[in-house]
Amino acid sequence: MGIKLLLNKAHVPGIRSYEVYRREGGYRSVEKALQMAPADIVEEVKKSGLRGRGGAGFPTGMKWSFLAKPEGTPRYLVCNADESEPGTFKDRYLMEFIPHLLIEGMIVASFALGSNNSYIYIRGEYAWITDILETAIEEARQNGFLGKNILGSGFDCDMYVQRGAGAYICGEETALLESLEGKRGNPRIKPPFPAIKGLWDCPTVVNNVETLAAVVPIINNGAEEYAKIGVGKSTGTKLISACGNINKPGIYEIDMTISVEEFIYSDEYCGGIHNGKKLKACIPGGSSVPILPANLLLTTAKGEKRLMNYESLSDGGFATGSMMGSGGFIVLDEDQCVVRHTLTLARFYPHESCGQCSPCREGTGWMERILKKIEYGKGEMKDIDLLWDIQRKIEGNTICPLGDAAAWPVAAAIRHFRDEFEWHVLNPEECKTRNYGLANYAEPLQILI
Repeated sequence: MGIKLLLNKAHVPGIRSYEVYRREGGYRSVEKALQMAPADIVEEVKKSGLRGRGGAGFPTGMKWSFLAKPEGTPRYLVCNADESEPGTFKDRYLMEFIPHLLIEGMIVASFALGSNNSYIYIRGEYAWITDILETAIEEARQNGFLGKNILGSGFDCDMYVQRGAGAYICGEETALLESLEGKRGNPRIKPPFPAIKGLWDCPTVVNNVETLAAVVPIINNGAEEYAKIGVGKSTGTKLISACGNINKPGIYEIDMTISVEEFIYSDEYCGGIHNGKKLKACIPGGSSVPILPANLLLTTAKGEKRLMNYESLSDGGFATGSMMGSGGFIVLDEDQCVVRHTLTLARFYPHESCGQCSPCREGTGWMERILKKIEYGKGEMKDIDLLWDIQRKIEGNTICPLGDAAAWPVAAAIRHFRDEFEWHVLNPEECKTRNYGLANYAEPLQILI
């Protein structure tokens, strides 16, 4: 069995409660951290090599070190628990089954950053988890780990949960901060970055749930021990949300030295492709990262086995690689239609765009309409080239990465599966027949949901 740092206690009966969590060694990292200097904690996280687990993979300790420290100005820690990336559900698991792990990590991070008030911004649809978190926060408060003068250290810290309203855009950290301030969740132009002017124009660090939970084993076991796990700049363990045409969908905690092939086919993880089918493709990091066909998924551009880590998954750039992203691992078997799946993904982004940037506001809807046209047997060859041109003009031309998130799946689908797009154009009658006999592609297309 692989190393477990975050999920090793997740199935202990009653672990959701403070009593059981404490009995199993919970909050030891808080006791240890309060005996350290805040700067030493930041340095320890730096040495661990921990990278942000929300998608971008930016070094966590470095992000913490950017926090401005003007005297007399409050500093804030905000946990991004919005988790709205299609295909990703690992943070939900942590918060639902072992909420005190997140709270413990946030207390340590708050002390390191000098934040006396911290916030968990949670996805609006996670209503039942909001109740779980608020219960756990109150338990921590009643037992002296939150509130005034924690464990007699002189450090005050309180924590609050704020529900979003179900907007994907609020997973972007500046849009999240806008929403947390009670405004419309529009991304901000950067700079200034949140580390300088964040929540209420004060220095702010925004970290993902898994990132903050990982602070606990780093402090408990030491940065050097944490860094021994994994390989290169991909240290520690990573939670993967595995779904699609596999025998064992679920949440897995992996050592980032294992290969993609082992992750898909071993009984310890996904257990192979459902019904004995062949692997066709995979989206390895959530809906916004490029899809890879089986041959490129299992082997890097250098001919080596592709590993489940940041560097290996991105090997060769988007021409031959993809991204670790948020760890939403979506597997497709040989019977799946890439054009249809790309349309399903493309329908998500115009609905979620905030509309600030015209390339995203207009381009995402345009791509959806063209994909719908192709999928339903109405496409022309020039539509494929038009799709390519539109995505190219969206990528890199928006305030936040939502434009990139919409463009990359379309670009990768055309790059690797152009023959499928051309088949749809050349076989319009078969497209209409297989699409439940619908000859017209007008809304609503509920069959794709």
